[in-house]
Amino acid sequence: MGFDNFSDLRAQFPVTDSQIYLNHAAVAPLVRPAAEAMKKFADDGMLYGSLHYQTWLDTYEGVRSAAARMVNVTPAEIALMKNTSEGIATIAMGLDWRPGDRIVAFKEEFPANQYPWRRLESKGVKIDWLSVTDPLDKIDAAAKGARLLTISFVQYLTGYRADLRAIGEICHRHGVIYFVDAIQGLGVFPLDARACHIDALAADGHKWLLGPEGCAILYISRELQEQVEPVEFGWTNVAGYNDYGARDMALRKDAGRYECGTLNTIGCFGLRASMEFLLSVGAERMGPMIQALGDQIAEGARRKGYEVLGERTPETGAGIVSFRKAGVDSTAVVGYLKEQKISAAARAGWVRTSPHFYITAEEIDKVIDCLP
Repeated sequence: MGFDNFSDLRAQFPVTDSQIYLNHAAVAPLVRPAAEAMKKFADDGMLYGSLHYQTWLDTYEGVRSAAARMVNVTPAEIALMKNTSEGIATIAMGLDWRPGDRIVAFKEEFPANQYPWRRLESKGVKIDWLSVTDPLDKIDAAAKGARLLTISFVQYLTGYRADLRAIGEICHRHGVIYFVDAIQGLGVFPLDARACHIDALAADGHKWLLGPEGCAILYISRELQEQVEPVEFGWTNVAGYNDYGARDMALRKDAGRYECGTLNTIGCFGLRASMEFLLSVGAERMGPMIQALGDQIAEGARRKGYEVLGERTPETGAGIVSFRKAGVDSTAVVGYLKEQKISAAARAGWVRTSPHFYITAEEIDKVIDCLP
């Protein structure tokens, strides 16, 4: 599968001139439009200061609009965050938890989607830990009577892609708040928050979104906004924040109520550009390509005698593939690949690879050939 203009799209990734980049699950190279947007902003700030401040405001709204399009919500339901962790913490800390409340979570999660929930145990909140590979009827049974369920769209190590719609139907049926850590799949696999009954999700821009670090989005539905209090509180959480002389602390009427002070403006310029680039390509086209590249890596690694973590299927596969070989140090493998100008990551004793859509099948063949 490919694009008629694939070569033009690939040209937006100058990183391809120096290496085969298979580390998008960690920190992705900036796509050219994102880098150019941030350079332009930096030059403008150097030459004119805040003279063109209106373009800053337009860019903030542009990020909200792009994010809303990606997940089929409204811009008023998008808050601009520093990172995924801040988005998760906003939900975890902002709800009025009571002793005996119960959360359903999954043991394979990255720490960012574990620690904020585990801290609530000191308030008498109970957490039921499941596995992402558990059958839906087990998730259904656990969700009954729970207050919140949290899961990643794609797991950071196994690459397992959750059935967000099926789990969302369970949460909706039981009246459970449904939170999704979307950082490892947002933008490159279709995600419809409305259809999946997702109440909130968060994602940083520096992985599959091809944007900068330190700039993220939080979707929080209008209904959930009425339940989640802003914990970080500053001058921009309030409705009249543009009136510096006002002292009315009434909250903004949208998700901006969770924004505490000055935003990462240069990051917003980059993230808006990268998200708009991905929207122009289309997740419905990128997803199958990324999954095919992942399948190619998994099959090739097995041929070379490596154990592949997890089971990839058309329904659960994504862009992350982790593998290892008995008697071979995974960190050393990553170091050797780096010498061959191939970027991967060592994670928990595994070699983790994560190709984006612009990587070619021929490059994956070269990677497999290089594996010791």
